[in-house]
Amino acid sequence: MFLRRMARPLMMMAKVKETTGIVGLDVVPNAREVLTGLYTRTLDAIKAVPEDEGYRKAVESFTRHRLKVCQEEEDWEAIEKRLGCGQVEELIEEAQDELKLIGHMIGAFMSVSFSASIDFSLLYVYSQVEPWGIPDDYECEVIENDAPVPKHIPLHRPGPLPEEFYKTLEAVDTGTLKLAISASK
Repeated sequence: MFLRRMARPLMMMAKVKETTGIVGLDVVPNAREVLTGLYTRTLDAIKAVPEDEGYRKAVESFTRHRLKVCQEEEDWEAIEKRLGCGQVEELIEEAQDELKLIGHMIGAFMSVSFSASIDFSLLYVYSQVEPWGIPDDYECEVIENDAPVPKHIPLHRPGPLPEEFYKTLEAVDTGTLKLAISASK
C-alpha cells in the first residue's frame, strides 16, 4: 500500500504517449534510446562514404545534431520540440531509412533491423552499382498539387531572397554579369 501511494504520483508525472495519430505508425515507448542507437550506427556507417562527399558531410552534420539533442533531452516531447522534424517515431523511420540509403550509396546491401545493430559482415559490395553517378535514363517524378500539408509535418519554406540575388540572376541571363560586377566595385 505504501508503494502504491508513492508510485502513483510518479507515474502521473511521466508523460505517456498513447498514439502517434498516424495510421500504421506505432508508438515507440523507448524512442530516445532507439534514436540514440540509430544515430550512433549512422555515424559509424557513414564512415564508409568518402570524406569529401557532400552527402557524408550533410549526414554527419544533421545526425550529430540530432544525437546531441537526444542525449541532452530525457523527454520525447522535448526532443520533438527541439528538432522540429516531426514525431520521434517518424524520426526513427527516417534514421532507419538513412542507414539503408548509406548502404545504397556505398554500393552495398546493408541489413538494418529495428532491434539489431549493424552487422558489417552483412555488407556485400556490388560492383555494378555506381553510387555517386546518376544513370542517363533516370527520370525524376515531380508531384505538384495544392493538397494541404498535414499539421504534424514541419514546413520548411525559405524566406525571401535578397534583391541582390535577382539582380545577379538578371545579369547572368542577359550576359551582363561582368558589367554588373565591375559596377558594384
